Amino acid sequence: MSRTSLSRPTLAHGVVEAMRDGIRDRTFVPDQTYSVQQVADLLGVSRSPVREGLLKLEEAGLVRFSRNRGFHVVLPRSRDIAEIFGVRLALEPHAAARVARRGDDATLAAIELAMSSLQDAAAAGAEREFWHHDRELHRLLLVGAGNPRAAEIVASLRSTTALLGPPTSAGPRDLVQIGAEHAPITRAVLLRDAEAAKAAMRAHLTTTGLLLVAQAEGGLDVTDPTVRAIWDDVTA
Repeated sequence: MSRTSLSRPTLAHGVVEAMRDGIRDRTFVPDQTYSVQQVADLLGVSRSPVREGLLKLEEAGLVRFSRNRGFHVVLPRSRDIAEIFGVRLALEPHAAARVARRGDDATLAAIELAMSSLQDAAAAGAEREFWHHDRELHRLLLVGAGNPRAAEIVASLRSTTALLGPPTSAGPRDLVQIGAEHAPITRAVLLRDAEAAKAAMRAHLTTTGLLLVAQAEGGLDVTDPTVRAIWDDVTA
């Protein structure tokens, strides 16, 4: 994570985003204690916005303070991941069905374009662009369903699971395979088949969620009873 200059109105938000980047690229690791001053020096800001940003991360469960010792990073645990996907399963399949039923032509065109861009990025092996289009596709489905607040919730939840690394590292799937999981969703939406859209979104989220739970459990197979027990306890 490079030293960053942050403008005054966005200092605390900038600290949050810089810390997320640092956790994701392993500049900050769970088994080490850090001080507020270290972060302030790294970002080139005062300690006040760093404390404010870290408190936001503490609320999100991503850092933990120790009295007189600074803070350390807390990566999502397997149950945390299952809970995140439990929330997403409560929101996104319903949204996909709703867009299929009521989405206007402009919304459907934007969804089709996002899907095409995602597939192009997958074919080119452009991972950063792929995840951008992946997030945009999911956002469009939620916003198109008439629930922008849900889109904000899902974006925040995805920021947490992204700290574990790209989902491509959580199993045998590559970008093309992950992209292919989105195809039945968008196809059903464009055909205005609400039930198929709902089922395809549920299948996609379940596949991804189980892989991340298995990764958090030390790389177990998704069929391992431990993984299934954690998943079913939250989502069933």
